[in-house]
Amino acid sequence: MAAAYVRTGLDGTAGLTVIQAGFILPAGRSTKRALPKQSPANACEVSFAPTGKALEEERILLRGIGQFILRDRVLIWLIALPGIMHLLVFKYVPLMGNAIAFQDYGIFRGMWNSPWVGWKHFVTMFAYAEFFQILRNTLMLSLYSIVFGFPAPLALALFFNEIRLRWLKKPVQTMLYLPHFLSWIIVGGIFINLLALDGFLNTVLGWFGKGKIDFMTQPEYFRGIVVSINIWKEVGWGMIIYLAALTGINPHLYEAAMVDGASRWRQMWHITLPALIPAIVVLFLLRVGNVLDSNLEQVLVLLNPLVREVGEVIDTYVYRVGLLESQYSFSTAVGMFKSVIGFLLIAILNQLSRRMTGESIY
Repeated sequence: MAAAYVRTGLDGTAGLTVIQAGFILPAGRSTKRALPKQSPANACEVSFAPTGKALEEERILLRGIGQFILRDRVLIWLIALPGIMHLLVFKYVPLMGNAIAFQDYGIFRGMWNSPWVGWKHFVTMFAYAEFFQILRNTLMLSLYSIVFGFPAPLALALFFNEIRLRWLKKPVQTMLYLPHFLSWIIVGGIFINLLALDGFLNTVLGWFGKGKIDFMTQPEYFRGIVVSINIWKEVGWGMIIYLAALTGINPHLYEAAMVDGASRWRQMWHITLPALIPAIVVLFLLRVGNVLDSNLEQVLVLLNPLVREVGEVIDTYVYRVGLLESQYSFSTAVGMFKSVIGFLLIAILNQLSRRMTGESIY
């Protein structure tokens, strides 16, 4: 913004001063100009009405700012373009393939020449007793992941927030991030060997006089193994969002709390956790919305015929039926059912969260 005012001195001379808030006028441009002499009676009179020159300078500044913003917006869109194209090509374009859930699709006939069968595959899906067992396995695995896996990154972030030794904090954080970048093939191979009959865990049990257990073939251990491995791999990466939210807390709040005699526990309960509520709500909504979405790579690596009764989930079922048995239309119907349920869960829980906490994802 620019403002100009006329000031007159007791000697009757007058001058124009232009004030530029937050900007510096170009070098060599005068901010004063002579005005006709005025009577001493007007010595204390001040006018804040912008003059023609001030208005012109303001227009030049605003035009330059507008061009700068426009240029930045173009650059931002160019930077975001690869991600947008990836999203369109690999997320939205494949949605057209959901049409084969209502067709008797044949790989040689193609989507355009395959006959329409309506809701046939959905009726078949609900008629299978095996499908409800698979649905139960998926829900149980997701429930364990939410109960044990969701609080883990939050607890770890709160723990690191209390550490004041930077020489210890940074290396440990790096070590916790590294497992995220390992593929599930590598992680699965590591834990399959650790839990094997002649693996490290059975060796340790032998030191205490315990018998060997083949963990990977026992159905009662499978869900716990899957959830534990997932927590080990993703807990460090998951706490990044919480650590970023913690950096936004005003440190003066902690200083005021210490002055009032609040302990570290009360500071965490009354300052830290309330500041993390928006991040917690968003992540929880996204996690519950994906309640039917299991980690295909992880389960596929750890699954074997001896634990299929408790380990077969919707994703592995779609993979087995769709790709291995070539039932493309039926597997698409199963996948579409999972997507619709996830969308409805996110929409309903988002509305509940908005009414109860005021936080939502859209």
